[in-house]
Amino acid sequence: MSISASQPPSQHHDGAPAEGTVTDRLVEANERYAAAFRDPGMDARPVLKVAVVACMDARLDLHAALGLELGDCHTIRNAGGVVTDDTIRSLTISQRALGTRSVVLIHHTGCGLLGLTEDFRHDLEAEVGQRPSWAVESFKDLDSDVRQSMQRVRTSPFLLHTDDVRGFVFDVTTGLLREVAGRA
Repeated sequence: MSISASQPPSQHHDGAPAEGTVTDRLVEANERYAAAFRDPGMDARPVLKVAVVACMDARLDLHAALGLELGDCHTIRNAGGVVTDDTIRSLTISQRALGTRSVVLIHHTGCGLLGLTEDFRHDLEAEVGQRPSWAVESFKDLDSDVRQSMQRVRTSPFLLHTDDVRGFVFDVTTGLLREVAGRA
């Protein structure tokens, strides 16, 4: 379900329009979801033993695009889908504590990080008076950044399984994945 600003306001039980925030609408949607929810009896270990690292972009419906069902994978998302220290942290827990063995990396066309530079971080520091501890991790070439992300996964000393690491670019206009050849 997608929530956009153009949707009409939700209704109260008495039919009157509800006033509130997007978060209020999400909580209301959760109440409807929970009313019909039945525990599927799963544990935290992904059925397919795969972790997918992808961009947080709202246009990527990873489960639909990859034919995944609830419980099939771990999904780790951040701006750009880049492999940062926190991504390695999540992958390490995914592999060592929860049994995943494969890693799929997905970047996409039209990514917001393609237009950013480290100036974003410097401007932020000037605005708030504190230097961010994180890097923007912007990039100019999707394929090169996918390769860099694959390399970061493959060379991490914390990960047990680095032989099945593959990277892709998702085309937001066609829905197709294109595999990026990586250096082994």
